[in-house]
Amino acid sequence: MGDPKIACRNLWKLYGPDPVGFLKRHDGRPSIEAIRAQGYISAVRDVSFDVMPGEILVVMGLSGSGKSTLLRCLSRLVQPTAGEVMFEGRDMLTASDSELIELRRHKMGMVFQNFALLPHRTVLENVAFPLQVRGTARQERESRARDVIELVGLKGREGYYPRELSGGQQQRVGIARSLAVGPDLWFLDEPFSALDPLIRKEMQDEFLRLQKVLNKTIVFITHDFDEAIRVADRIAIMKDGAIEQLGTAEQLVTRPATPYVAKFTENIPRDRLLSVRSVMASTSPRKPAKDAIRADALLASIARQIVTTERPIDVVDDEGILVGTLDRGTYIDALYDQEPAR
Repeated sequence: MGDPKIACRNLWKLYGPDPVGFLKRHDGRPSIEAIRAQGYISAVRDVSFDVMPGEILVVMGLSGSGKSTLLRCLSRLVQPTAGEVMFEGRDMLTASDSELIELRRHKMGMVFQNFALLPHRTVLENVAFPLQVRGTARQERESRARDVIELVGLKGREGYYPRELSGGQQQRVGIARSLAVGPDLWFLDEPFSALDPLIRKEMQDEFLRLQKVLNKTIVFITHDFDEAIRVADRIAIMKDGAIEQLGTAEQLVTRPATPYVAKFTENIPRDRLLSVRSVMASTSPRKPAKDAIRADALLASIARQIVTTERPIDVVDDEGILVGTLDRGTYIDALYDQEPAR
């Protein structure tokens, strides 16, 4: 699979009178009980994970779980208490201020819930602003800005001011501005949560379209599991600053590692999440029937066929080769059996 784009190892962010000393006194692994008993707040607690090139890692959790602080620690907007963050083999926690500035100008893009557009600048000027800060010549930065404005679907609005745009259009400007520098790593902190539901779905669609074109490495913060399912390659669920479980949405729902994850995911509509492959039974090699279903199909998409057929239905892979069967009873159990899969 190659090397990770970003690797996080035993990352801590504690708030209190002497967080570094406190960690040392507990050999770098204090319990949550000890942290609370001594008056510390564990915003990020012993977090480790890798993000591979081109992957979208979604970090979820309730308010106060530490997800936004984690993102800010990865980008060094917040200084971690301990641990390691490697970006393309470089230790972010030992980088100087000037090195961090260069990384953020050239390698990282950031989009936050607050659009933070400059009200006195046009769309073109807002998008070109990070390139101006970098020192890029005007003609070059405006040419680049026009390219990304077109990419996010705002061509023709280059001369508009933020007050003349809808919320969704303003968020597109924020996305374009972060893309103008051509980042290798993209941090998004609840970028669509302030938008109305319909606009939010449109922006998710736009985000997925952009990712298909650009193939960025992305850490995406959200509290909305439906949004996470739509955009994520993998999902990390946080509680009290720690990652309870990291895996695909399907893994989190069917094989929750902790009672908290099971509770967090219990109301997720399984038919829009689980694939046929995840619930099918294996079978002996033979020629599949003509009405076979695809292994990667979602259960919701084959509902009519499965409930109107008495016999098990053949399941085939992308090449039409038989890989299993699915019957009505197994289908119903997969949707309504809330016990974790074994």
